[in-house]
Amino acid sequence: MTMRARGFTLIELLVTLAILGLLSALVIPTAQVVVQRRQERDLRDALHQIRDGIDAYKLAYDQGRITKSLAATGYPKTLDVLVEGVPDLQNPKHTKIFFLRRVPRDPFNADTSASPAQSWGKRSYASEADQPREGDDIYDVYSLSEKSGLNGVPYKKW
Repeated sequence: MTMRARGFTLIELLVTLAILGLLSALVIPTAQVVVQRRQERDLRDALHQIRDGIDAYKLAYDQGRITKSLAATGYPKTLDVLVEGVPDLQNPKHTKIFFLRRVPRDPFNADTSASPAQSWGKRSYASEADQPREGDDIYDVYSLSEKSGLNGVPYKKW
């Protein structure tokens, strides 16, 4: 009886490695797109939350629930005010009105040392939409990322 050697031949190993390499080349870009989609969803959600908080603050100001000033536009001075709250002038106990539980972080801002409020670009009511700049109040927020989304629109324009 002759004994046959058991195991894989060199050709079988090379074919297996080529198939694994091809599969990994297909999976890695797909995984990167999945991560980017998740970050874009987080960006959309964060922008929606902050903008809703800013709009609620403005509505409370217009309704007389927040102290009015002649020089004020009715928009918050900082994003932190939305979390810290302001006294409700229409409530006899002057309990605070809170507009956000927390300020979400910009998912595309790589600076982890900055606070969540500092991770956003801020647009003042006095600035133009195509040239946003900071000022005495916060009318809108935008991402500071230079990247573009999967839809081709820069994150700054979202």
